[in-house]
This record gives sequence, structure tokens and C-alpha cells, in this order.
Amino acid sequence: MTAILAIDQGTTSSRALLFDRGLRPVAIAQEEFPQVFPASGWVEHDPEAIWATTLSTARKALEAAPDGVAAIGITNQRETTLVWDRDTGRPIHNAIVWQDRRTAPLCETLRTEGLAETVADRTGLLIDPYFSGTKLAWLLENVEGARAQAEAGKLLFGTVDTFLIWRLTEGRVHATDATNAARTMLFDLRRGEWDAEICARLGIPMAMLPEVRDCAADYGTTTLLGGSLPIRGVAGDQQAATIGQACFQPGMMKSTYGTGCFALLNTGTDFVRSRNRLLTTIAYRLNGETTYALEGSIFVAGAVVQWLRDGLRLIGSAAETAPLADRADPAQDVVMVPAFTGLGAPYWDAEARGAVFGLTRATGPAELARAALESVAFQTRDLWEAMRRDWPSAGQAILRVDGGMTASDWTMQRLADLLAAPVDRPVVRETTALGAAWLAAFATGLAPGPEGFAGDWALERRFEPRMPEEERLRRLDLWDDAVARTLSRPVAG
Repeated sequence: MTAILAIDQGTTSSRALLFDRGLRPVAIAQEEFPQVFPASGWVEHDPEAIWATTLSTARKALEAAPDGVAAIGITNQRETTLVWDRDTGRPIHNAIVWQDRRTAPLCETLRTEGLAETVADRTGLLIDPYFSGTKLAWLLENVEGARAQAEAGKLLFGTVDTFLIWRLTEGRVHATDATNAARTMLFDLRRGEWDAEICARLGIPMAMLPEVRDCAADYGTTTLLGGSLPIRGVAGDQQAATIGQACFQPGMMKSTYGTGCFALLNTGTDFVRSRNRLLTTIAYRLNGETTYALEGSIFVAGAVVQWLRDGLRLIGSAAETAPLADRADPAQDVVMVPAFTGLGAPYWDAEARGAVFGLTRATGPAELARAALESVAFQTRDLWEAMRRDWPSAGQAILRVDGGMTASDWTMQRLADLLAAPVDRPVVRETTALGAAWLAAFATGLAPGPEGFAGDWALERRFEPRMPEEERLRRLDLWDDAVARTLSRPVAG
């Protein structure tokens, strides 16, 4: 058995991909599940829908592997928070999704109390509703009886990977990997353990928290997919994409374009404290050795195309967006700031909301489509510049890209233009699932180590910048002005 099954549990769908011995994708199954919006700025998922679609897609993908698989790798939407009963496995509430902003008041209180420096120094993160810690605190405070049950040791916490591992192993393993732990705002990155002081401030019993393991490690076995299948690789989706892009050397950078956009810059063994409101995180942990990264998170990337389709009904499918943008009037300077659920890095403004500037009577679907796609490139540029200021060793980096939006040549060209840097799109674009598959294969001895895996990375196309510098700077000025008008407060230093 040499095939590897990668479970890729995402924000809007669950997917399962089967990889052959050469780590080439040979089968894929995907199912969407409902998004739940109980209030403005709140986003939830039904945990049972996550579980059902994960099982269903895994079983469909396994139909292409009649001889079975050697191991399973899991990658997942990060920060999304679940709490369930230790005995029954039943969740006490819907999962609170990473996009959810309901804990903004609690975050403001924590900042007022002066906890920001402690959180940044230990966890590498800013205090923000994005992360799991305050979501968990909200559940304990607002679900009836939850706090008493948690203090009695009857409840367990986990991000989506932990929940899936618990279900797949039928309650035998309560564990997460270092990359997912690093996104909770509860994990001390340098010490490699949960932080008792931060947990105490949030009222979180540490007995709820999972064991933290390496990315390539033993996460138990499952018999729910046929036979006894070992789970050997786990990483949060953006770290899995970093691995799948073979960004193993310090200074390498990747950006993933899904519902949101997430850029990671490998800083090696350097724990870099950002001076530009980026995050310090764990890129991966292998054989007990931690590699760090700077990360910038954009809340809305592909979601802006979904909004054009489902909200405004300007398009019937995402594929229509780029041809429509290409027909936009070049004389119109329409700029869209898609702060539907606030702005992420480097602004971290939970109260900002989306806006469109430069509208005229002549503005139509083409100009809005261009502004939507261009907003993703503008936001990436903000992250790119902040990373270069934080870690000058990055030099003149090349950006490796992946995710659904990279299929758009128009978007990738505009990205290269606004960065004034090359953008590389790989042959295998399923880099998130590929990273999870490599971790599982590496852990079972079926794949080479990082250097060997990096040697197999292949370029499909490089996008070189071609926009005149004067026009690039003019457009960046338009964007900076639009963001300044959108923010609910001035950017903190």
C-alpha cells in the first residue's frame, strides 16, 4: 500500500484527495456544507456537517485505491473552535469559524488590561477575535452549563483537526499539531507548550486542551474508512500549503488564495517579533525541531468573488470574473476594500466594513469585477511590504502561489504588477493537500525528506511584472487612500 489519503477540511467545503507513491493527485472528492450567520459578523458551522462531509469525501476518494492506503494526512481550516462532550463526543454548540468577530469586545478588554505584550511575546499573535482562545472563552461563558462541565473535566476543546482525529479514532486520541496549536492564542511558541497564565485569564481549564505533537507523527488509527488506517500527518491549511510549496528554506514565501488569503515567510529558527502588525507563527515542527514564520492573514480573497456571484449576482460562476475585469474601463479608478468581516493584517480592524470608492454613472459589472480581483492583489502587497520591513533578510523574494484564485491568469498578472516581483504558480496547485500527504508519507517512510521533496517542486508558469512603475504607484496610492477611509480607527504604530 503506497497511496496516501489527504483530508482537506476547509471553510466552505470538505475535500479528500488520493495521492500515488510519487505524491501526484489521482482522485478527488469534494462536498460543500452550509455557512451559518446567526448575527452580523458571526459565522458558524454545524460540526456534524463537517464530520459527515469529511467521512463521505474520504470514502469516495478511497474508491480509487482498491488496495488501500498507507497513511492519512489531515489539513484543516485553522482557528475554527469546537467544544464537545468527552463521553459522548457530541458538540455543545456550533463550531465558531475563524472569520467570526463576536469576541471583539472581549479582545478590547484584554488589550485595555495590558495583556497585548504578553500575548505577542509568548504566542506571536495579536489579540484579535480571529484566534481560537477568545472563541473558546465565549463558549464557556455563553453555553449553559459549559463552564461547570469544563471545570469538572467533562468537555474537550479542539480546532477542526483535533475534532476529526477524535472522531476518526473513536475518542482514543485527543491531539493537535504544533501549527494548529500556534493559532489558538494559548500556546507559547518558544517553550512549545500551553500557556497557563493566558488560559487562566480567559477562564480556560487546561485539562480541556489537546496534546501537541509534531506535524509528522502518530495520531492513532481509524477503522471507519475500511481496515485500520494510520493517521500520520497533521498541519493547519496554511502551513500545509507552505510545506506543499516546498518553502523549507528561510526567506521563501508562499501565498494561498482561498476564502481568505494567507501569506507565510519562512524565517527558519528566528522567532521574529513583527514591528508591522504581522503574526509570528510556526511554519512546521519536524523531529522536534520548530521552524518559524511570519504570517499575514487577509480575511476576504475568494470570498469577494463569491459575493459578486451570490450577493450582487453579477456573475454566474467565478470563471466569469477575469474576462469581465479585462473589459473594465481603464479610465475609471474604482477601488473596493472588501472588509466584510473586518480587516486583517496589517490593519487588524475588527470593526471596519467593506466599501467601494470611485463610483460614477458609467461604473458597471466590469469595473466592479476588476476592483474585486484587484483588492486581493492590493491586500497581498500590504503583507509583502510589511514582511520585507520586518525581516530584510527576505531580500528580493519570489512569491509562490496556490489556491483556487491562482487559476485566473488576470489576477496573477495583476498581483505580479502590484508587487513588482515575479509570481510563481506550480504544476501541482493542490499544495495544501499535498503538504498533508507529504507529512503522512514522510512519517511512514514513503517519501523523501524536505530536501528531496523540494527537488520535485515544478513550475507551471512565472508571471513577471509589466505595469509601468508610475501607474503602479498611482494605483497603490488609490488603495492606501481607500483603506484609510474604511478603517474604523487609525492604524496603531
